[in-house]
Amino acid sequence: MLGRRTPAQLETASEAPGSCERARWRRPRGGREVWDPPVTAWSDPGEILPGCPAFSVPASCQAPTGTGTDSRMTGREFLELDSPQQSLFLARLKQMEIIQKMLNELPKTDQNLCNHGSYFLAANSSLCGLAANNFFRNILNIRRASLVSAVPMAVIPFLSTTAVYEVFVRGPLFSGQLNCEVCAVVRGGLVGAVVGALYPAFLALPLNASLAARYMSSPLPGKENAVRYWLTITQPVFRKMSLGVLVQCLTGLYLATKQHGIYVKILQQMHLSRDPEELK
Repeated sequence: MLGRRTPAQLETASEAPGSCERARWRRPRGGREVWDPPVTAWSDPGEILPGCPAFSVPASCQAPTGTGTDSRMTGREFLELDSPQQSLFLARLKQMEIIQKMLNELPKTDQNLCNHGSYFLAANSSLCGLAANNFFRNILNIRRASLVSAVPMAVIPFLSTTAVYEVFVRGPLFSGQLNCEVCAVVRGGLVGAVVGALYPAFLALPLNASLAARYMSSPLPGKENAVRYWLTITQPVFRKMSLGVLVQCLTGLYLATKQHGIYVKILQQMHLSRDPEELK
């Protein structure tokens, strides 16, 4: 047909110098030949080859100009320029690294008090749990499953006290978020009294109630008198646990006070250090 080139002529035209057409035929498996449209390609977006129509390349598709170092951005610069919250996070992270480095340079006694002081509070919490469990077992006349009831009453309060103290006292203190001494001391006392003493006593009540119902060690009341019965059972236990609550509260106060003093000592060393290279 007139005005239409054959495939051989198109291949010859694509191989000619100065041509912008790269034509080819492809034959799919089990089908007839299919013509691929010509593809225009060159390295410079502004370059126009002879015989090709001129057109403009969108700015979003053009390669960035300038040197490679100007167009590159490190991950830290990207985070700092992204949002003020991320800049604050990076500054806080750097401060935590400096505080941890200063803490490692302190005497061993201060390091042990900061890193392992909460374990002493958690050990007292385990003792409170075992004591409360023993009180309930004696009142309910439970003589069986002593090991089954003792293990969770020793492990769960220990883990809970350690985690809560780390989240609410030690973590914020040595990350620079808790600078108020009164707030730190109050948090330490509350964690010691509530999580370290009252929580194990409340945890021992349903555990021993289920054991009493399972082994029928003592007669249990009906639903109408259940609240009054368990209030009567728990009153002597909590009266005996009041000493443990006081001891744990004082222990938490002492521990938080000592750790805050160590934190103030670290801040003083940071202010006295004038060489910025020492803090890097």
